[in-house]
Amino acid sequence: MPLPETILNVVAEMGPLFTAPTWRKLMILLTGTLLAHGRRTVCSALRFSGEQHTENWSLYHQVLNRARWSPLAASRCLLQLILETFVPADAPIDIGIDETLERRWGAQISKRGHYRDSHLSSKERSVSSPGLRWMVMAVVVTPNFCKQPWALPFLVVLTTSPSVSESLGKRHKTIAMWAAQMISLLHRWLPDRQFRVLGDSAYNVLELGVHASKRQVSTITSMRLDSVLRELPPPIEQRRKGGKPQVVGPRLPSLEQVLADPETYWQEEELLWYGQGKRKVQWCSGTALWYRFGSPPLPIRWVLTRDPEGKRESKALMCTDPSLDALRIIRTFMKRWSLECTFEESRAHLGIETQRQWSDLAIERSTPLLLATYSLVALIGHQLACHKSIHIEQTAWYRKTAATFHDVLAAVRQLIWHQQIIPTSGSDPDVGLLPRSTLDRLLFAACF
Repeated sequence: MPLPETILNVVAEMGPLFTAPTWRKLMILLTGTLLAHGRRTVCSALRFSGEQHTENWSLYHQVLNRARWSPLAASRCLLQLILETFVPADAPIDIGIDETLERRWGAQISKRGHYRDSHLSSKERSVSSPGLRWMVMAVVVTPNFCKQPWALPFLVVLTTSPSVSESLGKRHKTIAMWAAQMISLLHRWLPDRQFRVLGDSAYNVLELGVHASKRQVSTITSMRLDSVLRELPPPIEQRRKGGKPQVVGPRLPSLEQVLADPETYWQEEELLWYGQGKRKVQWCSGTALWYRFGSPPLPIRWVLTRDPEGKRESKALMCTDPSLDALRIIRTFMKRWSLECTFEESRAHLGIETQRQWSDLAIERSTPLLLATYSLVALIGHQLACHKSIHIEQTAWYRKTAATFHDVLAAVRQLIWHQQIIPTSGSDPDVGLLPRSTLDRLLFAACF
């Protein structure tokens, strides 16, 4: 079942990364993955692509567990496609980074561990679930078919817990270590571009900020209210004589003290709050050096936000680019939430957590490929929207004003199915011939 030309044009640049036989199998699996409902196993993809009677079906499993191709090269190619399509050449690139838990069971999954399950946990109770913890980097863009930012994954890493690393005989890497390695990759791939990495409190690590700043990458993360902040060191002529040279000045009041101080000057602004309409937010900001003995001082801009009505708890943000203004930091940090939407939509519509591979190589390739499919759907949707607006599904009980991922995926599926219709008359374009094999697959998609 060949893919439409619109889709082939999007993925064509990745073709040279694979051998010709592997590329043909991968396109069949991509077709089935886009059309499938429910589980996204290899066999399910073969069913929906019309290859369920292929005798050498086991060769398609080898694309994941045996074929030689570089996921890093594919990640770099996908990143370049996303930037060429959505981000101007002179614009800064917003990169969301976060972890997600893929719940999996099975003794043969060697990198399975127990991690905090944010879906089942609350502030009062922490629940862990067995599974695989993936660390995802995604470009945050606003496509031409909607108004909300989308996070398009391009780099996915499988991390392990300390106990799993010990059982595998490998040196354990923390989340901050993995993030530093991924930031180094970004800088190596595109040394002339400006990146802003957006993360939660797990990425509020001094060593990570210093590592990123050395590579001209700024980070925007949430921050602890009790962080130790210091002033700039005094001029040389005012410094103390003898001893080690001063690298920082006196300690500044903590953000907890700033929050409680009645003399603090707060500014107020009405902002679009996580897609929930406009809300009034009060904020104050300042610059400081984030310092800990043994590490070089890191210049930052801190931003403290609070709800004027007192309904939401106050939060602190930090940016390693002190020249960035506070409002830009707040607006940019809120884009990070689009990555959480990507995780949820990938589970709902692309079958994340339904794979059944158990070999290490297949596991390390299947989930990143499914997340990359999310980005490919957005790229294909952009091409479709350039010629015709994406149809937005409407109901009597819910009115949508912009296309969602489900709408774009439906448009891609319709594009694939429409290609199977054979026109029978030039004078009557409404009449077409539907092959029996296509009808059988449509019935399978509707009934199973």
